[in-house]
Amino acid sequence: MKKSRLFIWIIVTAIVTAGITYSIVKPKEVSIAGNGDPFQKLRSTYDILQKGYYKDIDTDKLVEGAIKGMVESLEDPYSVYMDVEQAKSFSENISSSFEGIGAEIQESNGTILIVSPIKGSPAEEVGLKPKDVILKVDKESIEGLSVNEAVMKIRGEKGTKVNLVVKREGVGELNFTITRDTIPLETVYSEVIEDNIGKIQITKFSETTGEELAKSLTDLQEKKVEGLIIDLRQNPGGLMDQALAMSELFVAKGENILQVEYNNGSKEVYKSENEAAIDLPITVLIDGGTASAGEIMAAALHQSAGIPLVGEKTFGKGTVQSAESFKDTSSVKYTTAKWLTPDGTWIHEKGIEPQIKAELPAYANLPFINPEIVLKKGDSKTEVNAAQQMLKALGYEEVSVEGYFDDSTEKAVKDFQKQHKLTVDGKITGETTMKIMELIQSKLQENDTQLEKAISVLKEKM
Repeated sequence: MKKSRLFIWIIVTAIVTAGITYSIVKPKEVSIAGNGDPFQKLRSTYDILQKGYYKDIDTDKLVEGAIKGMVESLEDPYSVYMDVEQAKSFSENISSSFEGIGAEIQESNGTILIVSPIKGSPAEEVGLKPKDVILKVDKESIEGLSVNEAVMKIRGEKGTKVNLVVKREGVGELNFTITRDTIPLETVYSEVIEDNIGKIQITKFSETTGEELAKSLTDLQEKKVEGLIIDLRQNPGGLMDQALAMSELFVAKGENILQVEYNNGSKEVYKSENEAAIDLPITVLIDGGTASAGEIMAAALHQSAGIPLVGEKTFGKGTVQSAESFKDTSSVKYTTAKWLTPDGTWIHEKGIEPQIKAELPAYANLPFINPEIVLKKGDSKTEVNAAQQMLKALGYEEVSVEGYFDDSTEKAVKDFQKQHKLTVDGKITGETTMKIMELIQSKLQENDTQLEKAISVLKEKM
């Protein structure tokens, strides 16, 4: 019978090695018989701590720590143990409104990053972008935290504020102060735009998204639209069954929507059973914030219905998760399979390339400027550079864009303040900051180059 040795170190003396203090003496040997049960070591460790640890032990916390460690050892950012509070938060995110900043996040290579901000959310309004890496929450580093631990720090009651420090590729560190709000359940928004074209934006895939989409399609058909744009930009995904049902509305009967590959190599192929797919010219908008279920739908509509994709490469999340709940409502969310596009491609960490590439104007990627800070002549910082680029985009051509608040910047700010009837002091803060960002957002909505390209492509098919 094999035996494993556990050593109980008895505190007697202290030594210092490489600046670390240890308390050690010759170890006492304790033998634990093994019987082929892989959990014998775990149970024995539990017994040792219960009997010998110098403080009272919270048994529930000990067990939850063991479960959490077990799941984390998978080294899969999409597999996590969620305690009661975290499981409740996860459930709210896919089934009802919740209070927070409104951004999907994930762990990637030991960091927490933004997958996508939700449409109309505080996260979108302040300018958080897909793949922004979150470094700090309220001045505390989140290095080493799980996704759920990070979520619990970021979420909070409506009206309260949270400060995030993020790192953006090509820009550096950015500081965002965000006021939390209620993130609504509604996930589908539709309207009729130019030349009788219908536009449907899908912001995520929750329990009601399929019903919302069907209603929007009925409304647009009653208005006799002649073409359709489906906007999946900034859609972080959600429920796979919703993506399947929604894709089926556009894919002819018998065509592949999705393939799922399990760890034994077997595959399950999902085919459309829809007798009457939507028969309209369609284009689909995608970008770097289109992820998971959003990518499932984009791939299905392109590969199985011949619908062109317009925009930028998607996020690249090609795995399927399931959640199992315990009696106390805590749960384990874990990866069960890969999902493949209709033609069998695995897009994980690669994304989906659009057939027609289109980028937004450069000012769409400028960071949020905190209205509470004061930018003035002589300052040299990231926020100054962002403000200069915004002023330039708004037509103040004389301003320099070098990150230094010089005479030309002060003059441009004063001209801006005069034009918009603000206090003329040449400083960027408060109402001046908010007005600049408001006008940039309006300009972007009026100059959505990706949408314009999608309309152009659609008209060629109409």
